[in-house]
Amino acid sequence: MEPGVSIGFGHKVTRSSSLERQLAVMQQAPGSSAFLSLQAWPRPSAMRFWCNLNNLNPLGKISGKAIVIPWSLLDVAQVPGGSGELRLMQRGTEFSIRLGHNELMNSRRSGSEEALGTIACERIKARNRPRILIGGLGMGFTLRAALAVLGPEARIVVAELVPAVLAWARGSMVEVFGTSLKDPRVRIRESDVGHLIRSSRSTFDAILLDVDNGPEGLTRKGNDALYNMEGLRAAGTALCSGGILAVWSSGPDLDFTRRLRKTGFDVDEVRVRANGSRRGARHVIWIASHADHGHQAIHV
Repeated sequence: MEPGVSIGFGHKVTRSSSLERQLAVMQQAPGSSAFLSLQAWPRPSAMRFWCNLNNLNPLGKISGKAIVIPWSLLDVAQVPGGSGELRLMQRGTEFSIRLGHNELMNSRRSGSEEALGTIACERIKARNRPRILIGGLGMGFTLRAALAVLGPEARIVVAELVPAVLAWARGSMVEVFGTSLKDPRVRIRESDVGHLIRSSRSTFDAILLDVDNGPEGLTRKGNDALYNMEGLRAAGTALCSGGILAVWSSGPDLDFTRRLRKTGFDVDEVRVRANGSRRGARHVIWIASHADHGHQAIHV
């Protein structure tokens, strides 16, 4: 086993330079078999090993049959106004949405996307009939987290630009989404979230953005307009008094923090783990509250 190879049970993967040392300290799983996953760091591998822990010798050597489970390409979709294509991949019960070499979302790593919905909606849930705009459906993690926090009078608009993503949600990934798309509080708009923001005034109590890997256009260049000064001013106008703008990112961006403050937002940067535990990459969520600008909430 080469240094820098990962091993773990199921999705709970730990980095180790010694397979034998890892296996030696593992407790036997219920029954006689366990699911071990190995992957070369940092690139994901398609390798999966089934082994019988009873067949491990004292040094942790594996005696078992190796089974390779490759990724399968389910569908591709063009991004309107973009130059790349989205790919929906599946491996067993695991799904991945990718753009080129970038993995935008994975069904087994949802912690930070859920935190985006939870943290933002906790701050506005006590409002009368709160109205929320979510930019980007993805795999529905942010939507389901928001629904779990908000009461029956809340209304959530989800703007998704790519028609195929909606089809995936209702088709291949229907079990991932559960009943969230049928919730009476939810309305899906096949639309550019930037257009909805620019055409709204004092409409939303919270705007949640997770359409790129950070505050710059990745899925398409036109998304830069969401994060520049003009775009942030438009978001402030679309928010009700004291509303929340929450933006997900795979990493920090000091320039974006400065732009938020220059456009009148009070900003908190929250660091969260990708998988919702103490492990995984650290992602960033900006929770930006807009000062009272004298607008009254307009609920439609």
